[in-house]
Amino acid sequence: MTYALPPLNALRAFEAAARHLSFKLAAHELHVTPAAVGQQVKALEARLGVQLFDRLHKQLILTVAGQAYLPGVSEGFRHIAEATSQLRPAGVVLLQLGVHCSFDLRRLDLAAFRSTHAEIGLRVLHPAGLHELVEGKVDLLIARGLGHHPGYRCDRLDEGSGLGDWLVAPEGTADCPEVAGFRDWLRALPAEKALANRRPRLVGVSGS
Repeated sequence: MTYALPPLNALRAFEAAARHLSFKLAAHELHVTPAAVGQQVKALEARLGVQLFDRLHKQLILTVAGQAYLPGVSEGFRHIAEATSQLRPAGVVLLQLGVHCSFDLRRLDLAAFRSTHAEIGLRVLHPAGLHELVEGKVDLLIARGLGHHPGYRCDRLDEGSGLGDWLVAPEGTADCPEVAGFRDWLRALPAEKALANRRPRLVGVSGS
């Protein structure tokens, strides 16, 4: 059976904006700009031929059509999430870690992490950057930079100021058990497992 569906990104933008009644908050959740959310919703309205929101001064209100559409869209995303979770091995949560190209993976002692965290199925994409994190290809990222990314929690891995290595995760998932478990692992790494003077120690948090 062929399903006539609007673009998935447009549906995600509508669903998030409808829950928050705010393009700004939806953008924060989806890690895009408010303008991008507005454009996606506008494109969806054009495709459907109905207006989903009344855009008032500093206020967003669902139209009757938008109110009728939201439950089905939300339920559809819930079913997709449940079907996806059922594909995972029992007792295992998959965690996708992106790492920038010049980072030495030996600093992380990933084999030891996997042996002591059997409940987390860790996969590594190397190299990877913020683009992969924004697109959802990875769940968290070790990035090289200044560590200031609105909408993301950034924990520094090395000492000093300026450019450095940071563990970056979306604020909405930064404290979920598997991400927190990996962050705790980095904090607990003994000094002898580091290479030379490049110890992976979390020394600060950059807010959004």
